[in-house]
Amino acid sequence: MPYSSTLAAGKPELPSAIGIFDSGVGGLSVLRHIHEQLPRESLLYFADSLHAPYGPKSQAFIIERSRTIARFLIAHGAKAIVVACNTATAAAIHSLRQELDLPIIGMEPAVKPAVAATRTGVVGVLATTGTLQSAQFAALLENYGKNIKIVTQACIGLVECVEQGELTFETTRALIARYVQPLIDAGADTIVLGCTHYPFVKPLIAEIAGPDVVLIDTGEAVARQVRHRLHEGALLSGSSLSGEIKCWTNSPDSSASQLIQRLHGGEITIECL
Repeated sequence: MPYSSTLAAGKPELPSAIGIFDSGVGGLSVLRHIHEQLPRESLLYFADSLHAPYGPKSQAFIIERSRTIARFLIAHGAKAIVVACNTATAAAIHSLRQELDLPIIGMEPAVKPAVAATRTGVVGVLATTGTLQSAQFAALLENYGKNIKIVTQACIGLVECVEQGELTFETTRALIARYVQPLIDAGADTIVLGCTHYPFVKPLIAEIAGPDVVLIDTGEAVARQVRHRLHEGALLSGSSLSGEIKCWTNSPDSSASQLIQRLHGGEITIECL
């Protein structure tokens, strides 16, 4: 039986909101696009930083975390759930859609637009190990990579750099250079940012990749899909006021709130669990 929000315990703090979660702070890059396209919607964000990154975790673990967080967001008034994590989408979105009776919107690496954009016929993909090993990513390659060379790179340690706020550190730059340079050497003129954390180090990636390389992330496309799904279900907010944004984090780091505020850059309520 689908899980209904009417069964969730607790009074919604922001009723009729969009719930968004990720294995940490990366999904804030998606939240930003959703807020830009739907400024009247209230947004709820759960940063599961205690368990970041999801990439090395088992599918069973990711499914259980996704269920727990989705139900938490529903209990606080979510009318739709955005799985703002490529790894969690690949591992858990099928289970969530079977169990939850509300719109569930996921992520996928932007292989299709990258294939359309490439001039050299070589597309690079930066992603987590979990995303690159998923059946979902294999299907993307099968559908869109037949006449294109797609070079993939698992970026071990890069999520942790973002989670620690090390966005401009020399160590972060060196790590990015190690991952980006093989894609450039292979002839890639288009690089997919296949993890929601990576847009926060996009300036470093762009600097290393050079001005002739196009960087693509999927946050804007996901926001359009959220708007479409809410419109389709007659769930769009009728308010004339700007929506509120609330975030929960379970990070053990005492500076977690400062990092979230820094990455979001706007008005946001943050609660540490």
